[in-house]
Amino acid sequence: MTGNNFKKLFVLILSIYLHQSFSLYAQENTTEWFPLVNSTNDPTGPSVIGMRDWLDKPAGKHGFVRMKDSGFEFEDGTPVKFWGVNISSERIFSDSETSDQYVSYLSKYGINSVRFHKFTWHAAKGDSSTVIRGDLYDKMDYFLAALKENGIYYGWSHIYGHKLGPADKSRVLAYEEIVNTKFPWSHLNGTTASIVNFAPDLQALNIELTVNMLNHVNPKTGLKYAEDPALTFIELQNEDNIYWGAMEETLKQTPSYHRLLCQQFSEWLSDKYGSTETLRLEWGNDNLPANESLEEGTVYPVPNHSQFDAIYFNAENNGKELPQHYLDKAEFLFTKQMEFYNRFVEAIRNTGYKGTIVGSCWQAGSGLTHFYNLYADYKTGFIDRHNYFGGGVGGHRMQTGEYKSESMLTKPGSGLLGTGFQQVLDRPFAFSEWMSLIPNEYTVEASPLIAVYGMGLQGWDASYAFGSDHPYFTETIQSPGGGVYNPDVPSQIGLYPALARMIYRGDITESPVVHTRNVSLEQLRSGNLDFSEQIIQDHDVKSFKSDLPLEALAYGRVVVDFTENAMETIPFDTGKIEGNEIVSETGELNWNTSGKGFFKVNTAATVGLVGFLEQDSTYNYDLLDIETENSFAVIFITSLDRRLGIKESKSVLITTLARSRNTGMIYDDGNKELVSLGRAPILLEPVELTLNFKARRNAKIYILNHEGIRTGESIEMNQGYAKLSGKLHHTFYYELVWEQENL
Repeated sequence: MTGNNFKKLFVLILSIYLHQSFSLYAQENTTEWFPLVNSTNDPTGPSVIGMRDWLDKPAGKHGFVRMKDSGFEFEDGTPVKFWGVNISSERIFSDSETSDQYVSYLSKYGINSVRFHKFTWHAAKGDSSTVIRGDLYDKMDYFLAALKENGIYYGWSHIYGHKLGPADKSRVLAYEEIVNTKFPWSHLNGTTASIVNFAPDLQALNIELTVNMLNHVNPKTGLKYAEDPALTFIELQNEDNIYWGAMEETLKQTPSYHRLLCQQFSEWLSDKYGSTETLRLEWGNDNLPANESLEEGTVYPVPNHSQFDAIYFNAENNGKELPQHYLDKAEFLFTKQMEFYNRFVEAIRNTGYKGTIVGSCWQAGSGLTHFYNLYADYKTGFIDRHNYFGGGVGGHRMQTGEYKSESMLTKPGSGLLGTGFQQVLDRPFAFSEWMSLIPNEYTVEASPLIAVYGMGLQGWDASYAFGSDHPYFTETIQSPGGGVYNPDVPSQIGLYPALARMIYRGDITESPVVHTRNVSLEQLRSGNLDFSEQIIQDHDVKSFKSDLPLEALAYGRVVVDFTENAMETIPFDTGKIEGNEIVSETGELNWNTSGKGFFKVNTAATVGLVGFLEQDSTYNYDLLDIETENSFAVIFITSLDRRLGIKESKSVLITTLARSRNTGMIYDDGNKELVSLGRAPILLEPVELTLNFKARRNAKIYILNHEGIRTGESIEMNQGYAKLSGKLHHTFYYELVWEQENL
C-alpha cells in the first residue's frame, strides 16, 4: 500500500470512529449551566431562606405525639405534620461540634423531624446485644438534646435485623445457626431478620434492647427517653414482616427455627382440624406433602409472599376460589405477627412511653398477604411505608452503565406517589424512606410530588427522605461515598425552604376521601376481596396495579378502610380523571398529561410549576402568569410569612431549579446509559422565567447566593413584570420584596 493510500485509509477509519463516538456520546450544550458554590465559611448561617424561627421550640413543648383519627396531634390538641430526613451515619453526631453544625443545617432548611435508622448494629456494650455502650450514649444524648432544644423531633427505627452477641448464646434456641446465616444482602448476615416474627426467644432480645434504651436517662435533658415527648415514634422493626420473601432462605440455614415454625403451625391446625386425616380432606392430598403431619408437628406454612402471590393470581386469573391451604397459611402467619407486635407494644407502654408506634414499613406481596400485613400494622399503630424510584446498575452506588431516566410526571400516581395506595382511613400515614435515585436526570421532581400531592392533597402526615448524612450541599450529586441516596443537594433539600413553608402553613388543602377500598378480616379469612390489587416489587422499588386507577391519586384522597364486617367496594368514577388534565377535587392542583407531564399549584401562599413545559407558553394563575424558556423546570413562589399569603406578605421566596449533573458527566444520546460519572462541582441547569403579577405592581427582587444570602445584586419589578435569568445570575434563589406603598 502506498503512503498516500495509507493516509486516505487512516483518515477514513478515523472519520468513521469520530462519527460513531460523537453519535454515541452526543451531548446537549451545557456550557451555560453554572456550578454550585458554597460561598461562605458558614453554610448553616443566617439567610433569607432560613427557617429556624418556624420551628416550635423546644420539641415536646406540646406533649407527646399521638394518633388522632387520620393525623398526628400533640397531647394539648395541636396538630402537626413532620417534614424530615433519615440519619443513618454515626458521623453526624461523632462530636459536639459536628452535632451542632448538623442541627443548625436541619433548622435552616425547615426540617422538624429526623428518623434514626439502624443505629444499634455496632453499639453493643461488650458481649451483650441489648445494652448500648456508654460512649455512644454520650454522643447520642448530646445530639438528641440539641435537636430537642431547636424544635426538631426524632424517631427510632433502631432494629434492622438484630445482631446477636456472645452473651446471647444461652438465651436463644440456636445461636450458631443465626450468627452464620447469609442473606442476599450482606448487611443482614448473622441477624435475626425475618425469623424474629415468630420466634419468642429472638423477640425477647429486640424488646429488651428497646426497653433498655427507653429507660436510659439523657443527662442533658434529665429525662428517660420513655418520658421525652421529643421522641415521636418507635418502629418495632425496619423492612421486615412474617411474609418476607427472604425468610425461606433463612429457614434453610436455621433448621431449629424451621422446626419451631412447623410445630407452631401444626398446633394451630390441630386446634382447627383435629387430625392430619381431616386436614388432608380440607386441603387435598396435593397440598399436604406426604412427609408432613399434625401429629409430628411438621406442617410447613411456606412464609414467602412470592409463593402466596403465585397462588393468588392463578386463582384470580382463572376465576377460581383460593385453596384452603393458602387461606390457612396466610391467616396463621398473621396471628404470629400480631402476637409479636402485641408483646412488643405492651413492653414499650410499660416503660411509660406515650408516643406513637409503628409495626414495620415493609410490604408483603399482593392480595391477602398484603392486606393481612397492612392490617397488622394498622392494629399496631400508624401506617409507614418505603419506596424508591429510578436508579441504575450500581445498586446503592452510582456507577457507569444502564439506568432509567424516567419521570413520574408522565403518569399521575406512578412511582413514589403510588405508595399512597396503602393509606388507611383512620390512621396517620408516613413515608419514612424515599428518594428518586440518580443518575435519573429528573430527581428534582420528587420532593415537590411528595410535598404537594402526598403531604398536601392526600393528607400524609410524615415524610423522611433517605438519607441525609452531611450538614451541607455535597460536592457531587452522589454522596462522598458514591451513594445514590443523597438529599443533600440543591435538587432535593434546596427545595425544602419553599416546600416546608407550604406544608407547615397548610397551603395545600387536604382532599376529602374520594374512594375507599373496603377490607374486613372476614373477607381475608374467606379469600373474598371484591377488588384486585398488586404490588410489583423490584427490591426497594415498588409499583402498584389496582382496579382503582393510579390517576385517582392526582384527583383526591384514596384509602383502605378495615371494616368490622364485609362491605362492598364501589368502583371509582373514572370520569373524574379523563382527558389531558386532572384537576384536584380541591381545585388547587392541576396535573397536565398532554405531553410528558407537568403540574401546577395555585394557592394564595404558594404558586408552583413542576415538570415538562412548552417554551413560549404562558401558565396562568390567580395571582400571576409565568413564562419560561426551559423545557423542564421546577418553579415555586411562596410567601415568607408564617400566616400571610403572597399578596399580603412583605417578601416572597422564588425558587427555580431544573436538572443537575457533575462536571464532565456524560450520558449517551439516548439517555439510557451513563458513560462517565464526572467530578465536582455540581453543575445546575439555569432556569429562565418571566413573572407577570396581576395585582401588586412594583417590587425589588434580590439575587440570593446558593445559601440563600443576598449577594448585593437586585433587579426591579415594574408594573408587575420581571424577568429572572439563571444564566445571568447563576442562582436558584431570589427574594421578592414589595415596595411599601403596595403593602
